[in-house]
This record gives sequence, C-alpha cells and structure tokens, in this order.
Amino acid sequence: MTGRPLAVLLPVASPAPRSFPKLTLVHCVGIVGALALVGGAAHAQGAPAAPSAFEVIFKWSPLLLQGFLFNVAISLLAMTLGTVAGLALGLAQIGTNRPLARVAWAATQFFRNAPWLVLLFFAMFMIPFQFRIFGYVIPFPDWVKAVIGFSLPVMANVSEILRGAVRSLPSGQWEAAESLAFSRRQTLWRIILPQCVKRMLPPWMNLYSLVTMATVQASIVGVSEMLTLTSEVHAAEGGRPELLAPLYGFAMLCFFLYCYPIGRLTQRLERRFNVKS
Repeated sequence: MTGRPLAVLLPVASPAPRSFPKLTLVHCVGIVGALALVGGAAHAQGAPAAPSAFEVIFKWSPLLLQGFLFNVAISLLAMTLGTVAGLALGLAQIGTNRPLARVAWAATQFFRNAPWLVLLFFAMFMIPFQFRIFGYVIPFPDWVKAVIGFSLPVMANVSEILRGAVRSLPSGQWEAAESLAFSRRQTLWRIILPQCVKRMLPPWMNLYSLVTMATVQASIVGVSEMLTLTSEVHAAEGGRPELLAPLYGFAMLCFFLYCYPIGRLTQRLERRFNVKS
C-alpha cells in the first residue's frame, strides 16, 4: 500500500497585534482644546454667560463715580458749614463772657463726644421735610439734612481745635500785645489767630478726611450716595454673591485714592510747620 504522506496540520498563525499610535503632548492639547470648544459652544447655545466683575464695574462706573462725587460734595459742604460754626463756638469758648464761654464749652463737649450716626438720625427726623415762609413752600431734601448732621461734629471738633491752638501759644504773646496797648480784640485778630492757622491746618485736614469717609453713613438714612448706588447696582445684577467684594472694593478704592493724598499732605504740613496734631 503505497501511502501518501499525511498532511501536517500547522498551527494557525495568530494575527499580529495592532499597534496604536502613541499619544504625545500635542495630541493631548488638541483633544482638550476640542473638548473645550465643544463644551463652550454647547454652553453658549444653552444660556448666556454672566458678565465678570470687571465688566460689571466698568459698566456701572459712571453711576458709581457720580455717587462718589456726591459724597465729596456732602463732605465739602458739611466741612464749610461746620468750620464757620466751629470758629464762632471756639471764639466763644476763649471769650471773656463767662456764661457764654460755659455754654460754648458744654456744646463743644456734647457734639464732640456724641456718635456721628446718632446726630445724623436726629438731623434727619427732627428737621422738617419742608418749610413754609410767607406762603412759599421750601423743600428740605435729605442730603441737606445729611450736611447739617455731619456739620455738627465738625463744628465741635473745629471749636476744640481752635481752643487748643490758642492755648498752645506762649502767654508772652498776650503780655507783649498788652504792653503795646493792644485791646483784646486786636490781640486776638492781629496776633494770636494768624499764628494759630498753621497749628490748626493739619488737624483740620485730618478731620476732613474723617468726614469724607463718614459720609457713607448717609446711605442708612436714604441718601443716594455711592454706597446706596453700589447696593442698587448689586441688586440690578441679580444679587450675585461674587459681585459683593468687587463692587464694595471699588467704593473703598475710590475713597482711598481721594483721602490718601490728603493724609500725605497733612504729614508734609506737620513736618513743615513742625506741629504735632
């Protein structure tokens, strides 16, 4: 039997493993970028993105700066009114009329040590909203009451500044003027008060900085100044919590940029006049 050689069954060759391309940094950046584009497009189609804090401040900055200028106007008016009244009260303190001097001293101590916010509330609620004079109705807006409320502590502090400046001068100034036959009024207006100006100027400027920063308290009684407008802007932007710090930080920055140069100038005047306030 002639036999044929049997066929040898060879093992089935396994297919060669496929090699996947290696992921490089460029590929990873491309994938992340594509995902970001797709996600951004989907978010844009779904709902509009909320503006950032910088965009909100830039958008409302004209209104907020208007409110800040109103704060400055209130501080200037209160400082002017309080300085005039304070000089009169201070002159009454150092006057020769004893009953008047005691009344002036008591008024100075009362308004100087009373809380500013309480004085502001008294001015708001004790002063009428309008006056009737000879049949004419004269309105009295809230910001005018705020000016009066802030001018009361200014008056008391200016009175004390004047009294301290006059008492700080050597008594020889009065004696020399008396030896030259000057009257008390002439001595006061021609010799004493001109020397008091440089002593009063640094503390007066410090007082103005305090008044400017205190004008934000007018927002509590309904005056539309910068802090009130900041709260309204925050409400207009949906009351987003993340906008609180930037908006009020912008208000703080405005007051700092305005008051810091005043403080530096005060220090410069103190060094120039060699006067410690």
